Amino acid sequence: MEDDITKSKHFLMALEQVIQVSNREIIHSRIPPITSERMLSFAVTLAKLRAEYIQAAFQFADSNHADGEEVAKGIDNLSICRRQFTEARDAFIALQRAIELAYVAVE
Repeated sequence: MEDDITKSKHFLMALEQVIQVSNREIIHSRIPPITSERMLSFAVTLAKLRAEYIQAAFQFADSNHADGEEVAKGIDNLSICRRQFTEARDAFIALQRAIELAYVAVE
């Protein structure tokens, strides 16, 4: 039993190392090293998208909802803002995770 556990641990460690090397090679070939300036720029963009989403939510909530076409436009705008924000947020989280795992170079 202990042999199997040890074997499994070694297998997972080796797999983790291969995954890390693969991620480094692929990511480094596609994006330049990450600097604090680039991260700040990304964070500012994300903050703007978050603000646009919240603003769209308040605009929708504050509208009188009397006109069905206006309601549909408000929902469409809210949906677009949400998608933009959530996609950017998820990308930022993925980048943070890649940095934690040393998949990307930082300067």
